[in-house]
Formats: sequence, C-alpha cells, structure tokens
Amino acid sequence: MNRRRFLTTAATLAIGMAGLAGTTAGLVSPARADTLDEIKKRGKLLVAIDLGSPPFGQTDAQMQPTGSDVESARLLAADLGVPLEIVQVTSPNRVPFLLTGKADIVMASFSVNEERKKVIDFSDAYGVIQVVVAAPKGVAIKSIDDLAGKRVGTTRGSTNDKEVTTQIKNATIVRYDDDATLITALVSGQVDVMGSSPQVMAAVNQRRPNDPLETKIVLKTNPYAIGLRKGEDALRTRLNEWIAKDLASGKLREIYVKYNGVPLPAELPKTN
Repeated sequence: MNRRRFLTTAATLAIGMAGLAGTTAGLVSPARADTLDEIKKRGKLLVAIDLGSPPFGQTDAQMQPTGSDVESARLLAADLGVPLEIVQVTSPNRVPFLLTGKADIVMASFSVNEERKKVIDFSDAYGVIQVVVAAPKGVAIKSIDDLAGKRVGTTRGSTNDKEVTTQIKNATIVRYDDDATLITALVSGQVDVMGSSPQVMAAVNQRRPNDPLETKIVLKTNPYAIGLRKGEDALRTRLNEWIAKDLASGKLREIYVKYNGVPLPAELPKTN
C-alpha cells in the first residue's frame, strides 16, 4: 500500500471510529430548538416514563398508566397548560429516548449520578429512592460479606444495577430488563435476594405475603429528578420553579406518600 492510500484509509477509519464513539459513548443529540417553546407550539408534553417500575410507573386493573411518576407528570403537564403524552421506556433506554428526541423529558424514578450528568442535565430533586439489599427473614445477611455465593437480582441499566455491581463483588448478579420482571422473578423464587428499592420490595411482598422480603443492607440513598437534554436552560428553570412550588404546596409530597407509603424528607438532596 502506497503512502497516500495508507493515509486516506487511516483517515477514513478514524472518522468511522469517531462516529462510533459518539454513538455508543456520547449519544450526542442533534441541535434542537428550545424544547420549552416546542412543547408550547406542539400543544403536548412528551414524558418518558417506565411503566414497569412500581410504584413510580405501572398499569392498573384497567390497563391505564398509574404511579407516582405518572401522577407527577400529569401535574406538571397541567401546570404547563398542555396535555400529557406518556412515552413508555425501560431503565436502559431512558437516556437514548431523551437524546434522540422521542421525549421532551424523563420522569422515571431517574436517580441523579455523576455518570448521567456527563450526558444529560437534571432538574432539582422531586423525590428520593434508596438502593437496598433485601431478602427473606430466614436468610442471614448482615453485611456484604454474607452475600458470598448468592444470586442477587437487580434491574439492568438502573442506578440499582450500578450500586450493586460497584459494591457487591462476591455474588452472582442476575439482571432483569425492568422492575416488573425482577418482581416476578422474586415472587416465583428464581432469586431470593434483590438489590433494588424499598418500593420494589413492597411490590414483591404484596405477592408473597407468607415469605416477605426485609431490608438487610442500605447501599445508598439517591435523589431522583427530571432528566432533560443539555443546554435546555429555559426548560430547566421552568421545571425547577414548578418543583419548588408544588413541593411547597404539598402536592408532590402527597403524591409521594400516596404511592410510596412514607413521607419525603423536609429537605431534598441537591442535584447540581
């Protein structure tokens, strides 16, 4: 291969690799107009919500969306003066759906962490969620060392997954695509130990009352917030104003208690 052909080939490969890196690592969204203006002009708010993550998102007996994130999103849409359209997502595709413009924002028990903040922005917190290890009463677990050789179920691509993977090195981690599938696995006995939230544990215990799970270890307490694309300063300001107003009025706190069974802290952790 002559020198000119070699350089041309190398340049082509470099461009291809750069594009691949942008797709898999950065998922950089194309330039967009101001999303707050788009919402007003469209006359509809597109919110990505995980309907397989009770009590945040789920479907009721009539197969209608419900849960704390669903009700909070309806409250936000009403405050903006537009109808709500739910864009159904799972934990792994929340960020891709946001960055590719399939949703305006994400409200899906979206825990704030530094890795996500490199790619997207977050509003102020409107709730909190713990990451816990839970198992039946008869399973002796007092520390992470006691998980040696055990199978621990969690939800793929979630903050729970990240904390479980980071902190638990001595167990087999079994990942499920969404919380609903994880709950089914715990109810059916495919796994008896979980690394997830107290809300998921409560949903499991409703379906296995004779052998309920209990919290063994608290791995972390995270604030969760609304995810939005970077550079959307007008939208983030508007979201933060709404969160502050409806936390102060008690509306968001009432929704949280209704679905989670416990009150929000008086002061929520900072997200930025």
